[in-house]
Amino acid sequence: MRLLLKFQPPYDWPAMLAFLSARAIVGMEAVADGVYSRSIGLHGVHGTLSIKPATADSLELALDYPDPTAVPEIVARLRRMFDLDADLATIHRHLAADPSLARLIAERPGLRVPGAWDGLELAIRAVLGQQITVGAAIKLAGKLVAQYGAPLASPRIGLTHVFPEASVLAVAELATLGMPKSRGRTLSGVAQASLDDSLLFEPDREGGVVRLLALHGVGDWTAQYIALRQLREMDGFPSGDVGLINALAALEGERLTARQLLMRAEEWRPYRGYAAQLLWTSLSRSD
Repeated sequence: MRLLLKFQPPYDWPAMLAFLSARAIVGMEAVADGVYSRSIGLHGVHGTLSIKPATADSLELALDYPDPTAVPEIVARLRRMFDLDADLATIHRHLAADPSLARLIAERPGLRVPGAWDGLELAIRAVLGQQITVGAAIKLAGKLVAQYGAPLASPRIGLTHVFPEASVLAVAELATLGMPKSRGRTLSGVAQASLDDSLLFEPDREGGVVRLLALHGVGDWTAQYIALRQLREMDGFPSGDVGLINALAALEGERLTARQLLMRAEEWRPYRGYAAQLLWTSLSRSD
């Protein structure tokens, strides 16, 4: 099945693809020739999809999934994941009051905030990434998918497994993958929490960050990161993120503390998440 996912241009597909490529989990995601592909699982049913640019105002979705009644949910998830409903004109008009952000907006006028296919998957990724590099976290995620994810009945090039179910991760001894025992317990606890509250990662649900902070091993950075990418809270802002501090220092020549950054970001409300994405992307371009 092929569908067109419409959006209001501009759209910075190269930036979105670069973000996803740097975080692609082996066996579950693949990026090649400008196309993003991944396995998906919904309600115990598995499939695959691929997305690429189609026209100036649409992406093309190629979906291989056995249950056609799930298509509306799949499309809704992908619209959030690829941030297709963002009103960039309004967001950027507000953020451009800050000269440093205005410069970044001029450089990347179609930059979106990458979302996530699934809340539990994003939360597991975020916890795995605590205090280690993106590359190291992705390697651990690959081990987790290979060991605990269900194999695809019809694998395709680069896609062999789906992300593990919460019920599997909740009882798994995840520390055996090569991480501190405390982090393994946090991962299992997050999985169990998603079983206890099926709406834990539901977008637009009030009080999402508070619920996340109540989970063992989930601090402010992790909660804000999940809020931004999964709960789609446009104001989600991990203020202690070293990348944000470094990006602003590179732009302005002065290094702020986490507290100073948080104060500076007050003027970016209610779109601090988009400011964060502009800063993160500027840093990756300067490396």
